[in-house]
Amino acid sequence: MASWITLEIHSSLSAVGLTAKFSQALSDAGISCNVVAAYFHDHIFVDEKDTTQAIKVLNALKRMG
Repeated sequence: MASWITLEIHSSLSAVGLTAKFSQALSDAGISCNVVAAYFHDHIFVDEKDTTQAIKVLNALKRMG
């Protein structure tokens, strides 16, 4: 089973590097993800067992700016 995480940041299809930034952070933490980039928000699917850690990684990335 997968968990569906929606990034609470307004993204744009013309934004360059956003997907690379959060997918690299998750990868560095050993978390695999599938990404659906949408017009206003990006959606990340992670293994259910990785949900809590993925959210911690994403929140840390958010605090870094």
